[in-house]
Amino acid sequence: MPLHVDHIAAADPAAPTPDDIRRIWSAERRLGAGTTIVYLIRIQQFRTYCALHGLVEREELTLERVGRFKDWYAERRGLDPLSLRISSSALLSLSRVYHCMGLAPPDWRPPRPEKALLPPLLAQYAAYLTQHRGNPEVTVHKKLGHIGMLQDHLIRVGKDWHSMQITDVDAFLVGRAARYSRSHVSDLACTVRCFSRFLHWIGQSPVDISEAVIAPVQRRHERPRRALYWDDVKRLLMAVDRSSPQGLRDYAILLMMSTYGFGAGEIIRLQFRDIDWDNSTLSVLRPKTGVAFMLPLLPPVAKALAEYLRHGRPADTPTRHLFVQTKMPLEPFAASSAIRHIVMKHAKIAGIDAPFLGSHVLRHSHAARQIDLGARPQVVSDLLGHRDPESVSAYVRIATASLREIALPVPT
Repeated sequence: MPLHVDHIAAADPAAPTPDDIRRIWSAERRLGAGTTIVYLIRIQQFRTYCALHGLVEREELTLERVGRFKDWYAERRGLDPLSLRISSSALLSLSRVYHCMGLAPPDWRPPRPEKALLPPLLAQYAAYLTQHRGNPEVTVHKKLGHIGMLQDHLIRVGKDWHSMQITDVDAFLVGRAARYSRSHVSDLACTVRCFSRFLHWIGQSPVDISEAVIAPVQRRHERPRRALYWDDVKRLLMAVDRSSPQGLRDYAILLMMSTYGFGAGEIIRLQFRDIDWDNSTLSVLRPKTGVAFMLPLLPPVAKALAEYLRHGRPADTPTRHLFVQTKMPLEPFAASSAIRHIVMKHAKIAGIDAPFLGSHVLRHSHAARQIDLGARPQVVSDLLGHRDPESVSAYVRIATASLREIALPVPT
């Protein structure tokens, strides 16, 4: 008969007791009663493992060392280690308890290594994109990734930049087109065209093949509607259950995206310093253009943020970013995919069936709503941070869809 967790004590007398663990988890309101019981059982197993091997529990609370525990337990029980993922979550939550008690647990993950130095040619191209074309860091990173794909293809066929021909580029793009969307391949072709021109300009390629690089045509009217009707946006917001910390966070995120037209990039970069509560303003940096500007902190948004910060955001979170994960290690969101998941999750709850539910759907919805209400397209374009004024034409097409629903008299 397995021992109850309350009967398992850690070898370190300073380690948190089961009552300490329950108290801190309860204060943070992150775990339900059922999850708490399961997590405590996993901690019991971990403490047994540490006691048997003479290990100090606190020092074992890292991703790597917890992996060793899972391998040991899986072998002992005849299990697949992959089935013990919940043990990682439980012990990560235990590490959080150590942190809250000031017991300084080790970093769960080792510090991220510094960015590897780029090869001289790619470093030169990155500088060219930044200094001469004004591309922001996120765009430069994306384009370098595209070039890495092309380089891998050239290596497989025994070519390099100097010997690259248009047939090599065509083969690369055709291969990608067999697996990816036209928009992705078109983006790749744009990068290759620009890079080919750069190679010729610096003398690395004897012929400028840029004009011969052909991209697939992506007709704008063939794309799915990339905005929700405004009634659907309201349904989406109303569907969020704000009785939990996660719900308070998600509601604040979705409200800001629909109110200001923020994309995922703006949301995941927001920090405490960006909010001026005294003057009711919000500072925002557009990640693609690097343009900073100030917006009014509207009362509904201020209320949603205050509720999230008081009752939703975990205390003592080691980051100044506004929005963080609700599960350990309580880090800020690393990519827009997390925001897309939030949108899709609550859209499903709201019963919204739309062909496009990406992380930018509320940005497009906001723009279409502003144009419907009479805002000039150029003003909307400026507020959304577009460098290309033609970008707003997509929102105009979205907005005019609502006009088709209005029966207008035909002049005679």
